[in-house]
Amino acid sequence: MILHVDMDAFFASVEQLDDPSLRGACVLVGGDSDRGVVAACSYEARKHGIHSAMPMFKARKKCPEAVVVPPRRHRYKAVSKKFMEMLREVSPLVEPVSIDEAFVDVTGCRRLKGDPEQVARNIKSRIGRRLHLTCSIGVAPLKFLAKIASDMDKPDGLTIIKPEAVDAFVKALALRKVPGVGPKMLEELTELGLHTLGDIQAFPESILVRRTGKFGLRLRSLAMGVDDSAVVPEYEAKSISSEVTFDTNTRDPAVLNRYLLHQAETVARQLRKKGFRARTVALKIKHADFTIATRQAPLSHPSQSALPIYTAAKKLLERYGLKQDVRLIGLGTAGLLPASAPVQMDLFRETAVNEGNWEKVDRTVDEITHRFGKGIIGRAEAGKK
Repeated sequence: MILHVDMDAFFASVEQLDDPSLRGACVLVGGDSDRGVVAACSYEARKHGIHSAMPMFKARKKCPEAVVVPPRRHRYKAVSKKFMEMLREVSPLVEPVSIDEAFVDVTGCRRLKGDPEQVARNIKSRIGRRLHLTCSIGVAPLKFLAKIASDMDKPDGLTIIKPEAVDAFVKALALRKVPGVGPKMLEELTELGLHTLGDIQAFPESILVRRTGKFGLRLRSLAMGVDDSAVVPEYEAKSISSEVTFDTNTRDPAVLNRYLLHQAETVARQLRKKGFRARTVALKIKHADFTIATRQAPLSHPSQSALPIYTAAKKLLERYGLKQDVRLIGLGTAGLLPASAPVQMDLFRETAVNEGNWEKVDRTVDEITHRFGKGIIGRAEAGKK
């Protein structure tokens, strides 16, 4: 049996916990500018039709009395760390999905911890007692069903799908609730007359795969009540990125490059902290008309230093050739490798030697920042954002 534990309105709930005056209020966590987006919102706000990723100006129109609170990422990470530690007290098989949710395999815990329902109730009790927050838990023999179940009775819910109930539940499950079925896929399936996993069971597999690709095979397996996905304790990061939405649209190369440098430093710092080197750099641009463009390029060798990451992103921006103002710019890295993995470097190339030296400088800056706080030291060319 697998549990999916999902903290309720996590960011907003932490803000309401720390500031009692916000309890019962329509709380929006995000940038105070109308150009920002809602990172999270309280359940009071959701009653007004507000949801995460909604533009802030739309959210304010729906709830004029809403209180906008800037994100406090360090605080959320601190609470999340305690949350994950509590789950690992129950089972060593804990797979974090994000900062506020995780899968827990409790198959072998019955003798020490009790049956799955008892384990789930104990987790809810501990979170309430230690963190003073609530969570919703889904319990099921299949991973994807545990995820769906946790969302069925929010907030502070507990939904259990017993093994003998799986067939009936799967057959009636709406496709829009299946993880991985987005708007476009749902539209494609609807055109085929498919609305539930039960419909998938009776539909010709060859036609399904021809219309939906490999994902059709995944849907077919889920429809038959088969999900071999295991709870993986170690979370492997696939990418690390940073982006910013400007208060005023711009296409000034000096401004954009300055932000790219700050983002390169942020991303490189996270790479070093998490113990990775990146093989690929990606650039994301959102224009004033909300169209999005992405570009990517490989690094000459895997790196966790800001200099080569920034240089690659800067070249991508130059090659792109801006023709209209920019609303958002982002820098990301992918193709992550463990920092301990051997890296073949050309010692006869001066740039390789310089980059190796800059990594040492970056680590020294990390140590200074850790001791004295952010902003105490930085590259002169970065200036102020």
